Amino acid sequence: MSVLTNPHLRGISQVKAQLPGNIDRYRHLDLLLCLVGADGKGRSMEFADMEAKARQSGVRLLCCAAVQEVEIWLLAGHAAKLPVPWRQARSEVSLKEKYFQSFLNQHGDKRRPAGGREHLMRQTLNNYRGLKKRCPKIQHLETRIRALASR
Repeated sequence: MSVLTNPHLRGISQVKAQLPGNIDRYRHLDLLLCLVGADGKGRSMEFADMEAKARQSGVRLLCCAAVQEVEIWLLAGHAAKLPVPWRQARSEVSLKEKYFQSFLNQHGDKRRPAGGREHLMRQTLNNYRGLKKRCPKIQHLETRIRALASR
């Protein structure tokens, strides 16, 4: 697994605008995952369109919206370190602003790129079963990956 940081995209509009170039740039990879914060918006039609464009170019792309934000997935592996119970953090609409940044400041590593997010996510992945339990979208994404791999 590699987290692609070049380009560093912010928001679904940038992802869609740069999709053709990124499909060409990363076509050598077996599978591309596009994981974006849902921000309370349904994105299924946008994701289906992006996946279809990639498929037409011979690239396997799966898109998934994190509810609420991708940051909740990282925090799922560190629930015991949160200042509030997991359910309270999980239900917070402004999770990124309310909990994530202070968590990153306290437990991240400013010497690493993005403040150590990748390192913290790798720690979360050490308890993958717990991550899937706390974030059902991960289980759904895994099911889609397995179905794609069996084709």
